[in-house]
Amino acid sequence: MLLFSALLSLAACAATAPAATRAVAAPDTTRKPAAPVSEDISRFRPVFSPPKVVAALPSAASRPLVTPANQVNAQVEQRLRDQAYTNQNVKYAQGFRIQAYVGLEREQAMAIRRAIISRYPEETDYLTFKQPIFRLWIGDYLTRLEAEQAMLRIRPLAPKAELEPAQVVLNKTSF
Repeated sequence: MLLFSALLSLAACAATAPAATRAVAAPDTTRKPAAPVSEDISRFRPVFSPPKVVAALPSAASRPLVTPANQVNAQVEQRLRDQAYTNQNVKYAQGFRIQAYVGLEREQAMAIRRAIISRYPEETDYLTFKQPIFRLWIGDYLTRLEAEQAMLRIRPLAPKAELEPAQVVLNKTSF
């Protein structure tokens, strides 16, 4: 046992010898071209047989044309009329408005409102006062794209304008 531990310590000392005594060659990292394979491996490749030829289907021109009959019956027409009537009574939808002003000064809110309405008279405006804050919203837009386009037009007049999701009015001409 004592002899084994002595051999182990000698081996450990030999492994930690100074670098000058051992000459270690740098590993070769250059890429060598692969040797060509001289063995024929084509026998291992799968072989597929060509697909079977299927008889040609009759063309659409040779088939007789069938016209639909009674595809819309009275019940379907009644449901469509009911849905149209219901849709006429919808006044609000989820959309976007531009919040042009939020602040304490009524005169500033009115000045921004006048500037926007004078330049874009077709836009609707909503001025609310919830003590002590005035809020000015512009427009009723169903899509974010429409609202973003309008905000680009309004931004020079109201630099702090922001988009907000809101319930917007539909069918403004019918009121």
